[in-house]
Amino acid sequence: MGITVKPSDLMYKYRRKKETRDEPKFTGKPDPRPFDRDDLYDVIPMFEAVMDALGSSSGDVLCHMEEVMVKDMPAFIETREEVYDCLLSIMQDLLEEER
Repeated sequence: MGITVKPSDLMYKYRRKKETRDEPKFTGKPDPRPFDRDDLYDVIPMFEAVMDALGSSSGDVLCHMEEVMVKDMPAFIETREEVYDCLLSIMQDLLEEER
């Protein structure tokens, strides 16, 4: 599907860590590298991957997922693949409940 998330699509503001901007970003599992939930350059590729997996381009789904990451996702979830699995699982459950 190839969802594109822009910074203006997000509710929260994230730092733009220029020193890590050119490092490889999340493109799928496996990816044991740490996830920086405060770095725009890590957050956007993660949201795009989860939205693709959900098959959704809804702004409401994106906003809800962002709320989950910011407010509900435990701090012990640190790697990119753990974050992906967590967000995907929670969002799938929430979307199922809405049906």
